[in-house]
Amino acid sequence: MKTPELIDQLIDLVESDDWAALAPRLQDAHPADIAEFINQSPKQHHATIFAIVPESTKPDVLAELETVAESDVVESLTNVELSDIVEEMAPDDAADVLADMPDERSAQVLELMDEEESQDLRKLLQYKEDSAGGIMTTDIVSMRENQSVQEALDAIAYMDTRERFLNANIVDPAGRMIGYVDVWDLLREKQRNRPLGELVHREFHRAHVDMDQEEAAQLMGRYDLSVLPVVDSDGVLVGRITSDDVIDVMEEEASEDIFRLAGSDDDELETTSPLRSCAIRLPWLFITLIGGFLAAMILQRFHTRLSETLVLAAFVPIVMAMGGNTGIQSSTLVIRSLALGTFRRRSILRVLLKEVVAGAIMGVICGIATGLIAVLFIRLTPGASQSLSAPYLAGIVAVSLACAMSFAAVFGAFVPIVLNRLRVDPAVASGPFVTITNDVFALLIYFLITSMLVHHNF
Repeated sequence: MKTPELIDQLIDLVESDDWAALAPRLQDAHPADIAEFINQSPKQHHATIFAIVPESTKPDVLAELETVAESDVVESLTNVELSDIVEEMAPDDAADVLADMPDERSAQVLELMDEEESQDLRKLLQYKEDSAGGIMTTDIVSMRENQSVQEALDAIAYMDTRERFLNANIVDPAGRMIGYVDVWDLLREKQRNRPLGELVHREFHRAHVDMDQEEAAQLMGRYDLSVLPVVDSDGVLVGRITSDDVIDVMEEEASEDIFRLAGSDDDELETTSPLRSCAIRLPWLFITLIGGFLAAMILQRFHTRLSETLVLAAFVPIVMAMGGNTGIQSSTLVIRSLALGTFRRRSILRVLLKEVVAGAIMGVICGIATGLIAVLFIRLTPGASQSLSAPYLAGIVAVSLACAMSFAAVFGAFVPIVLNRLRVDPAVASGPFVTITNDVFALLIYFLITSMLVHHNF
């Protein structure tokens, strides 16, 4: 059965209060499916559903819950119950749960845990949530160069790690990483007394604990890495980032950028409060409102000057819409390149030149098409200016549109580049910001060109 169908059936059981039928359905369900089911269930049932989840599955389910559901579940558990569940979770997932809790309760839960595991989690909680240290797991396999292949295999057989691993990390006596050995190479090695130092790969990629999580994800994607070791300032191996961590990071960053494109925030996914949604959206809407007032002032400024060619006002929405959309296309392209790490500082001029040319070409094509249609529109419009011919007025519209689109293409590409250099997330330059700015400038360009070509002055 497909996951959406399963979740719909489980929610139906909850809404009909058929808890007796629900419990058996959760016995064999995948933890990710159970977590998604809880996330989509009514808020008042989050804790009740989690209570009937099999004990062995609870750690994995808790790790998959979204913030709202996780908070409801955690609040329903005693400190002892929570410490037992957290101890069975992967260190990075356990640290995420504890980081979302009040500091006082987090400290109480840590005190109830096994001393060794508690220390590991305390170390993880020291790192920023969006850093390599914040998403890594401390479940690592460390060995020495002088160990033999057989000794390594014997050690692996008795290791108590919660996550699978593909590499055995080779470290020096101080814990500094020297390289790694593929587990597959260990299994295939016929000379079991061969030292690991002869098999170690000494060229490897690593992340520093303070590296931004997005940069670490880009590093793994660029070199097709399934795991990335994490070291501290002294080069000591402290953890590793796995592919599932990277998937979470990519999803989180993509969601954040998409919401900013719409002038919102991904925090809105985790709130059911209309007032909270308004607080998130209103700042962007006020930016749009201010831009609207600027556009109104420009319209008022040029209204009397263009009174005798008022037919040109009919093309204002076209010029503004085309300028805004062209800017969004350019900004989205650059933001995506920055996010993927494919943008290089040396290519700034080349990118801007490309957008100038692309904007000009698109502007000319759209301008010609608009001009041809404008000729018919103006001729059929009652009261259109008799002093200027329809082709001339249509030409004004075409030139204005071409200039507005060319400017919008460059502006849309330029702003994310500048913000990136200032170490501000370039995604904030998207959506309402670029759209309203390009609308205002498109309108200004249109009226300036119209003033020059109709009245031969500013």
